Amino acid sequence: MDPISETHVSEPGLVVVDVAAADDATALAFQQLLADRWATSPAQYTTRDAGEPGVRLRCYLDLRQPLDPPQPDGPVRAAAPR
Repeated sequence: MDPISETHVSEPGLVVVDVAAADDATALAFQQLLADRWATSPAQYTTRDAGEPGVRLRCYLDLRQPLDPPQPDGPVRAAAPR
């Protein structure tokens, strides 16, 4: 992979994530989990390094973005009173 550019980590809250996985589906699924939670600049493809096992991808996260809490897959439950 190319070196990380200073621009990509020039401010607090900016993150570069390098992923190594066994296959494309696993790497892209992991990236999607990140994208569901934070603003990302997604990789469009994975790369393979000759002589190295698996695939790699790089994505960029912006943790400064406001988060919407993940929604449960079922009915919303009210918090128990304190």
